[in-house]
Amino acid sequence: MWLIACFCLLALVGSLEAPRQPAIDAFIDEMAAKHGFDKSELQAAFARTRSQKAIIELMDRAVEPKPWDEYRNLFVNPEKLERGERFWRDHDRALGLARERYGVPEEIITAIIGIESNYGRHVGRFNVLEALATLAFDYPRRSGTFQLELEHYLLLAREEGVIGLESTRGSYAGAMGIAQFMPGSYRRYAIDFDGDGRRDLLRSAEDAIGSVANYLTAHGWQSDQPVAAPVQILGDATEPFQSSPLSTRYRLEELKALGVEAPGVYAGDARVIPVKLSKRVDTEYWLGFDNFYVITRYNQSTYYAMAVHQLAAELRQRVEANAAAAP
Repeated sequence: MWLIACFCLLALVGSLEAPRQPAIDAFIDEMAAKHGFDKSELQAAFARTRSQKAIIELMDRAVEPKPWDEYRNLFVNPEKLERGERFWRDHDRALGLARERYGVPEEIITAIIGIESNYGRHVGRFNVLEALATLAFDYPRRSGTFQLELEHYLLLAREEGVIGLESTRGSYAGAMGIAQFMPGSYRRYAIDFDGDGRRDLLRSAEDAIGSVANYLTAHGWQSDQPVAAPVQILGDATEPFQSSPLSTRYRLEELKALGVEAPGVYAGDARVIPVKLSKRVDTEYWLGFDNFYVITRYNQSTYYAMAVHQLAAELRQRVEANAAAAP
């Protein structure tokens, strides 16, 4: 039985490794022609990479839905709040400067960093080059996307002294650092916010703070505008919530006419995204405003954006309450 298992494992590894070489060779040729990379250096680097079946399994598992309350508890919990308050306190100056410069509140930036990397504690255990190569050459469903990210990663390693081509660790999808930026986002939106002349999202919390704010602003963040609001459903007005993609917008007055009640004062012509949060025993209904959509540009999931919103709201309440109680 052990010999059979070993043979099957070797066959599996071989099936992953063999088809990838022509694609890697073509990619190296393109990088040399397009960007002037040394072919022999890239060939040596890729020769040391191995296809990781575990990464492909994690990618497939990531699309499996969880009930909202289970998902929420992963990110909105006492540990995240305690560490988030400490992160806010430790980086109050940088967070305040990011709010002034970009209009993104401290709690939103802190919540995103908390969810992405637990405030810099968990930045990923996978070799980024190996992860991107696995997804670029052994994951046909999204190979085009990850070949582009691999291209950005090679350019990033050449441009930024803080990125080690074969040593940097990140997520199974290739996201890196305190803010978990993909290589393309790193190159486009990372900024030097601590003034040391480098864009270091691997080690600098200040650079991560400024870069998150810059990313959100570049994607349309609106200062002093709402993110999301819970609603009550009167009668049978759930139709807009059943399969609403992020690109589908309704005017708030349209939903009100159907029997959707949103507490609070919002403009009737505001365009909103109906959001359905399915829990283990019941369902919550929310409306996402423009800033909610902006958060989904970081991670294209309504659950992710709602977790950011709710963690941010609780962080703001906690920080203000503790500041008021301080002598």
